[in-house]
Amino acid sequence: MFAEPGGSWRLVAVGPVLCLVVLIGDLFFGAGVHWLALTVCAALLAGLVALQVAAARQHASVTLTDTDLRCGTETLALAEIEEILPAGDPFAADLEPWETARALGELSGVPKRRTGIGLRLRDGGIVRAWARDGDGLRAALERAVPGAAADEGSGR
Repeated sequence: MFAEPGGSWRLVAVGPVLCLVVLIGDLFFGAGVHWLALTVCAALLAGLVALQVAAARQHASVTLTDTDLRCGTETLALAEIEEILPAGDPFAADLEPWETARALGELSGVPKRRTGIGLRLRDGGIVRAWARDGDGLRAALERAVPGAAADEGSGR
């Protein structure tokens, strides 16, 4: 119903492509080709970026299915969601209670460049789901959990 992978494997190719551009420049300008240095740099860049992408795909990905919401490494059953809280006002002096609640996943908060979405659980707890496309996740959650969408004025 909704999915964000967290990171793109295409980024791994950026470093080696840049090293290829430098190699072509070396060949074109006749300054001598630095085969070993360019090969090592390409491998190091690809390896480091691959680690970052793998971590992002594990810790910053979001998946919504018919039964579960997974943010990062934490999975929440949709049956546990009582209410999808209204979006916070970015210009308000005071934060809504859900804006300081625990974020789903292992991370200490909502990842950078992600939008938090407040969820009231059936046990009374409040958590924050998150996604890069916060409006898209909110709309998908409202379709997946009928009757859980809050009125704009009911932030409780």
